[in-house]
Amino acid sequence: MRLSVLDQSIAVAGRPQDQSIRNTVALARHCEALGYERFWVSEHHNHPTIVGTAPEILIAAIAATTERIRIGSAGIMLPHYSPFKVAEVFRVLDALAPGRIDLGLGRAPGSDGRTAFALNPAANERPEHFPADVRDLIAWVHGEPLVDRHPFAAVQAFPQTDTAPEIWILGSSDYGAQVAAIFGLPYCYAWFFSDGAGGERAIKLYKEKYRPSARHPEPRSGLCVWALAADTMEEAQYHFTPRALSRMNRDRGILVPLDTPEVAAKALEAYDADRVARFRRDSFVGTGPEVAARIVELKERVGVDEMAVVTWTHDEEVRRASYTHLARAMGFAPSQPASQAAD
Repeated sequence: MRLSVLDQSIAVAGRPQDQSIRNTVALARHCEALGYERFWVSEHHNHPTIVGTAPEILIAAIAATTERIRIGSAGIMLPHYSPFKVAEVFRVLDALAPGRIDLGLGRAPGSDGRTAFALNPAANERPEHFPADVRDLIAWVHGEPLVDRHPFAAVQAFPQTDTAPEIWILGSSDYGAQVAAIFGLPYCYAWFFSDGAGGERAIKLYKEKYRPSARHPEPRSGLCVWALAADTMEEAQYHFTPRALSRMNRDRGILVPLDTPEVAAKALEAYDADRVARFRRDSFVGTGPEVAARIVELKERVGVDEMAVVTWTHDEEVRRASYTHLARAMGFAPSQPASQAAD
């Protein structure tokens, strides 16, 4: 089974934020050594918890220090940018790592409304142009003609090479699923964002409305889940506590760096205990085999082709070990102690 990684460069209490960026690059090398399929990085702005603001730069840095793993964005929030400029950036990235670049696209702002305007003064207008922007981006990325009478028909995106980035549509609603289906593109649903609510419906809609394209005659879909694996369930739940607090805080509009498990456990006492317990129970947390089994079950139940995982922990070594536990349980990493996993 193909298993990939999404990393968001999480801010952690007591650690400089620049270290979060460097940890993302180091984690990509770690995951490549373990045998993961793809390593995607997200885009968020003015977000005190998630400090990965420039996925295109992170992709370039990761490309320079890896050899096999596919690298991509999850995603570029297209309404902030000119599709032509995005095409140029990703054609340069493909020149640096030929055949290894994924261009994941999203429509959401990845920020609040004011920040969206700081990024693009036309923020109110751009989301409604998303389908047309995707159409133009596909043409520029692949060196194909734009639609008839397009005002930029003579404009080409360089460099042009024998390979091109693979374009994905990412989302957590029916909208992205339908855009991906219309253009015959792969689609990945952010299961972790909504705890799966609407995910099965979106994947079903994507498959039903899929229009075959030259590059993708058949639909290709994926899910991204939040997961944490450790030696025991007790250890996994302990390190999951900061994530649980972050989720409860997010629902109240509180965005802060990830706390230690001890601080998080105390802060969680202010929240409804049943709700916290339900969130723990529904999350992909446990030993490597336990988490792997839940991932496989979800993949088969929803009927997708690929799965990806995202993991937040206060302790970076715990996070690296989690990916090792999971890779070993899935059977594509050497059977060795997590602490001995290759860098």
